[in-house]
Amino acid sequence: MSEVHFVGAGPGAVDLITLRGKMLLERADVIIYTGSLVNPLLLELAKKTCVTHNSAYLTLDAVIRLMEEAVARGFEVVRLHTGDPSLYGAIREQLDRLNRLGISWDICPGVSSFCAAAAVLGVELTLPAVSQSVIITRYEGRTGVPAAESLTSLAVHGATMVFFLSIGMVDTMREDLISSGNYSADTPAAIVYKATWAEQKVLRGTVGTLSEMARSSGIKKTALVLVGNVLGDDYDLSRLYAPDFSTEYRQGILPQGGQDTAKEGA
Repeated sequence: MSEVHFVGAGPGAVDLITLRGKMLLERADVIIYTGSLVNPLLLELAKKTCVTHNSAYLTLDAVIRLMEEAVARGFEVVRLHTGDPSLYGAIREQLDRLNRLGISWDICPGVSSFCAAAAVLGVELTLPAVSQSVIITRYEGRTGVPAAESLTSLAVHGATMVFFLSIGMVDTMREDLISSGNYSADTPAAIVYKATWAEQKVLRGTVGTLSEMARSSGIKKTALVLVGNVLGDDYDLSRLYAPDFSTEYRQGILPQGGQDTAKEGA
């Protein structure tokens, strides 16, 4: 039975698509992909008879119409989204429409660009005594955000922050971060443009230099902004691997007279 497969293309590099995603691309009769956000080399995985459509030129109605017509003809359809479809993929509205039409679908997850950005930066987004939470968000622009999720509200946590779709607003973003009181001009920050693509750019600096980094590099879109002290050098070692820390797999070696009070699974 034909259906629609929503596939996460991964962050950019062709070999970072999942094995399942690759298989779905190879057998698809129709691929609807998200324009310049998806590496065009991925389309070379498709069979020669596959028909491709760039959704950058389409409305939601047009996308759904293509899917409906293809499924009616017994074709397998892949809706190819950048990164992981569950983050800023606008898939919910498509799934609801397909449900109303009685068209079956599934979702193949992908490697998100925020994971790729952390990888190319060589950082861990959660560090003991620094930050145990990651806030994935976007700065308010032409598309609004709920009032409770404004940058001023989220910044009170002082957690690691990853901003999607916000590089063009770093001037005001910088000011809001600093005015929150939980991030200073010296808080480490980074801009990662097209992580894992051939044209990837990685810029490191601080919250105070975000505007200058973006301006001097000419980066205006397709970039993530990462902010937080996890980008710095100070952190505590993990307790899980400390010699005096016992788990269900390993007995900790205690200092003389010490007492082991903590047990956690690895």
